[in-house]
Amino acid sequence: MRIRFKFFRAACAIIAAISIIPAWASVVINGTRVIFPSDEREVTVRMTNEGASPGLVQMWIDKGDPKSTPAAEDVPFLLTPPLFRIDPAKGQTVRMIYNKAPLPQDHESIFYLNLLEVPPRPQGIDPNDANYVQMAFRTRIKIFFRPKNLNSQDALFAAPPKVTWKLIRDGNSYVLEGKNPTPYHISVTRAAFVAPGDTPETEPKVVNEEGGMMPPNGQFRYVLKNVSQAPQQGTKVRFTYLNDYGGSVDVNSDIVQ
Repeated sequence: MRIRFKFFRAACAIIAAISIIPAWASVVINGTRVIFPSDEREVTVRMTNEGASPGLVQMWIDKGDPKSTPAAEDVPFLLTPPLFRIDPAKGQTVRMIYNKAPLPQDHESIFYLNLLEVPPRPQGIDPNDANYVQMAFRTRIKIFFRPKNLNSQDALFAAPPKVTWKLIRDGNSYVLEGKNPTPYHISVTRAAFVAPGDTPETEPKVVNEEGGMMPPNGQFRYVLKNVSQAPQQGTKVRFTYLNDYGGSVDVNSDIVQ
C-alpha cells in the first residue's frame, strides 16, 4: 500500500502541472457538484467506471488550490475509502464525513473534490522502459457546505435574481460585473444581452461563455467578447446559472447604470 501511495503522490505532481481533462477519464462521478448540509454527519458520492479496463483511484478534498495533493490539504472532511480499485461497468460509493470543525454559518463555504484515476499499464510494456509515460486523469468538482439555516429551496431559487449587473469600460472593450448580495455561491456559465423589443423567440447576443462563480456577498467580472460599445438603453442581461442538480437556469436582469 505504501508503494501505491508514493506512486499517487508522483502522479498528483504530474497532473498538477497539466490541465484537468475529466472527459478522458473512464471513472465518472455521478453529479457535477456535492451539496453538504451542515446538519448532516456525512454524504455519499457515487462513481462508475464507464471504461473497458479497471482503474486505480485516489480521492481527496482541497480548499481551492488546483495544484493540491492529498498530503498537503487540511480540510474538515474525511473520505472513506480514499483509495480503491474500480472494475469496468462497476460502481463505487465514497463516504464524505464532516468532522464538525467550525465553519461559517452565515454563508456557504466551498471546497473541491478531486478524483485521480490511473489506468492499468498495457500488457507487453516493460515497466523499466524510460520512453513509456503512465497517464493519469483527474476530475475536480465543487463541494458546497451549506449551513442549516440557509438550506431552503425557496431561498436558493430566490438568490440568483438578486444579482445586480454593471457594465464597466475596460480599454477598448467592456466587462460585466455581477454583484452577489446573497449567502450562496452562484455559478454562471453564460451571459447574453437582450435588447429592448426582443421577443422570447429572439436569440439573445451571447457576450460571455467562459462563465465564473460569484462568491457569497462578493462579485465577479465577466470579460465580454465582441462588445466595443455599450448596448442601447434598456438592454437586459440574461445569465445562465447552475442549480444544485447541475441544471441550467436562465434569469433576466437589468443593467445598473
